Amino acid sequence: MAAKTPAPPPSPVAQFETSLDELEQLVQKMEKGDMSLDQSLAAYERGVSLYRQCQGALEQAELRVRLLTDPAEPDSAQPFQPDAG
Repeated sequence: MAAKTPAPPPSPVAQFETSLDELEQLVQKMEKGDMSLDQSLAAYERGVSLYRQCQGALEQAELRVRLLTDPAEPDSAQPFQPDAG
């Protein structure tokens, strides 16, 4: 019987929504003000970690879009400007 190979961990881009949801829930808990100082510090540390994960996921998503836009020159991609009307 062949051994199963573990599935690769999901990419940060795939985990973005999960991390963002957890961060929003954490903020709501902290805003209630019912946490002890120790709990607040732990929540703050977790929030910073989640924020960094989200930021990294957004940076990777931006890079993927740039590569898809112009694989030869990804740095030439321009930021998206929605129509004003």
